This record gives sequence, C-alpha cells and structure tokens, in this order.
Amino acid sequence: MRQHRPIRRLALASAIAAFAAFAVVSLAACSKDDADATPVVPAAAAAIVLTSTAFEHGSAIPRRHTCDDADLSPPLAWTGVPDTARSLALIVDDPDAPRGTWVHWVLYGMAADTNELSEGASADELAAIDGKNDFGRVGYGGPCPPSGSAHRYFFNLYALDTSLSLALGASKSALMSAMEGHTLTQGTLMGTYTR
Repeated sequence: MRQHRPIRRLALASAIAAFAAFAVVSLAACSKDDADATPVVPAAAAAIVLTSTAFEHGSAIPRRHTCDDADLSPPLAWTGVPDTARSLALIVDDPDAPRGTWVHWVLYGMAADTNELSEGASADELAAIDGKNDFGRVGYGGPCPPSGSAHRYFFNLYALDTSLSLALGASKSALMSAMEGHTLTQGTLMGTYTR
C-alpha cells in the first residue's frame, strides 16, 4: 500500500505541472494576440449618443409628441459630435408604416455646436432648415400609426463634414443624397407608439 502513494503523488504532481504549463502557454498566447491585435472600438464609442428626457431608447413615446395630442417634437440632447463637423441633420421615420417607411421629420443645416433641441423646437429658432415630411408639410409630424401593433420611430442625427445647400422643403431622399460621402458619424434614438 505504501509503494502506491509515491506513484499517486507523482501522477498528481505531473498532472498539476501539465495543467500549469498549459495555462502559462495559453495565457502567453492570449496576451501576445491581444498586444498585436488592432484595438476594437465599440460602435457606440465612436457614435453620437442621442437621448430624450421624454422617453428612453426602445420605450414608448409620450402621447404629447404624437398626432393624438399636441404633436410637439420631443426634447432631444446629444454628445459625441466630432470637432470636424460643419453641420448636423436629423431624420425621423417609421419603418413599420403599412405603405413603407414614413418620414416624420427632416431637419438640416443645424450648427455643428448645437447639442440639444427643446420640446417643440422649430427650424427658425435653430437657424436650420425644415425638409418635407410624408404628411406633405415641412417640420415635425409626430407618430400617427393606424391602430394595431406598435410602430418604431427612429430619430437619426448625422454629423456632416460640410454645410449642405438644400432649399426649404427638401425630401428625405434629397437629404440622403446630399449627405452621401459627408457623414462623419451618427446617433440613433428609437421610441415606439401604438394606438
């Protein structure tokens, strides 16, 4: 019985040594790979962070900001606009509309140092320009879905490396074309609404 204990101890010691060697080699390989790897910057770190005091990302937009009530644009605030930005643009749309994406707000020509929109903000007070929404008018038109399932409303803010020369009432597609190749970064806030 005594002669088996040294063998067991030797086997246990060998197993521990093998595991330790494996761990050292694995950790060394990981740290080498990590040191040589290109740093991965999360998309959120490079993007504009867009928020509202009226609703959180993914939550319901208050009735006050819809066609069922005052139809005022919600307050928005943001951080993360690069120093190289020359102007900002905002597009609000609903991809869940029955006839395809419905545009609720097109706003462009905002100064790059703007960092918020108050509730019910107008292009005039921002020295910006309103585009035409799918209600057939300029300015904000709040959520107004048919009854049924909740619709998602995406508030997309773009930082641009240029000032756009678009006239009053440009469509979303005209704005998107003008922004092509000029978007430095963007941020998105999504809210929902249902009737």
